[in-house]
Amino acid sequence: MSEIGFYHLQTQPLERALPRLLEKVLQSGARAVVRAASRERVEALNTALWTYGKDSFLPHGSEADGFSDRQPIYLTAGREVPNGAAILVLVDGADAPDAEAFQRCLDMFDGNDEAAVEAARRRWRDFKAAGHRLTYWQQTERGGWHKAAGAD
Repeated sequence: MSEIGFYHLQTQPLERALPRLLEKVLQSGARAVVRAASRERVEALNTALWTYGKDSFLPHGSEADGFSDRQPIYLTAGREVPNGAAILVLVDGADAPDAEAFQRCLDMFDGNDEAAVEAARRRWRDFKAAGHRLTYWQQTERGGWHKAAGAD
């Protein structure tokens, strides 16, 4: 079974936190698929990844950009994985009935939105019942991540 990491956004929004996690994915030599809840969100994330830092670059794209199989980071609102990604990143409460197909899944949720927190709790229970190994990460004041004790 896959490792599912829950990332509780508290101090920085997704648009600032996601690029930092994706940088770590690429540094590890892995590819990622970022699964959002809508095409509009995919377009917004595509723009955010191009503009998140002056001196930073994350090679990424979506179906609209073409060359889907060559994208180290592929953005989608669907379930396709054209780039052979080992890492699945879920945003906006996107689901992952195919989580076992990935080495690791990162479920990022907004801790300032009670509905998002409750939905993340439901996903936690579902993933646990399916036998996945779970970890829980809290965002620090500076935007880093702290693994909560006893979460796995």
